[in-house]
Amino acid sequence: MVKQPRGTQRYRPTQRDDEEELTRAIVSLASQYGRYGYRRITALLRRAAWNVGKDRVERIWRREGLKVPKKQKPRGRLWLNDGSCVRLRPEHANHVWSYDFVSAKTMMEGQ
Repeated sequence: MVKQPRGTQRYRPTQRDDEEELTRAIVSLASQYGRYGYRRITALLRRAAWNVGKDRVERIWRREGLKVPKKQKPRGRLWLNDGSCVRLRPEHANHVWSYDFVSAKTMMEGQ
């Protein structure tokens, strides 16, 4: 005896007709708005006349492997849509101030 309700043994998951279209919409919105999570994407979908709940969007979000990139400290970095960042390199004088301060400090110590 397993002691499980009989209904759980007969459960057949159903897939809705609009599941693929909704998945495409979620993935396109996630790529367009890289810093939005599934809750904000749900709000955008509702504004676009989708009758969908956050639990369903979260299930599709996890199934597709979508994630919001971690926040980074603002150190002169440029965000890219794939979540990576590019550190600015100095191209001329006064372009990146932190390097100018470092060079000024080292020049003073050398004298």
